[in-house]
Amino acid sequence: MTTNLSKYDASKLPSADVLEHQRYAIIVADWNAEITYRLSNGALHTLHKCGVLDRHIRVVHVPGTVELTYAAAKYMSKVDAIIVIGCVIRGETPHFDYVCQSVTQGVTMLNAQGKTPVIFSVLTVEDKQQAKDRADGKLGNKGVEGAITAIQMANIKLA
Repeated sequence: MTTNLSKYDASKLPSADVLEHQRYAIIVADWNAEITYRLSNGALHTLHKCGVLDRHIRVVHVPGTVELTYAAAKYMSKVDAIIVIGCVIRGETPHFDYVCQSVTQGVTMLNAQGKTPVIFSVLTVEDKQQAKDRADGKLGNKGVEGAITAIQMANIKLA
């Protein structure tokens, strides 16, 4: 069973004094905009709420989910963390599989570089209702979860 993980304990995050100096990028696919814009708004609102200054957040729009990796690569080392947001809904052709595989491998390759964390907030769902449930629906907002994950990853301390 999938749960709503959009609720978080703000006391476990760095203070606003730390976050107001950090930079974040939200890369959002315009394909399935009804969903992706809700996710992007959730991520943006959460970053603001946690103390990240508006001038330190870049929201970049790309045509589709495959293009997220390229845009994220452009922001590597320019920000403390990147959130990629997309929505791929299964159709009648194998296109779903190719898009999902492409973006997953691309984000994995960027993360393996160890320069800047790239947070995977890409919905890969069977139908539009599943997407809506994860974009301010009964399962929360996966953009909020992406923002919290970005903050956590940007603040990993080496032992």
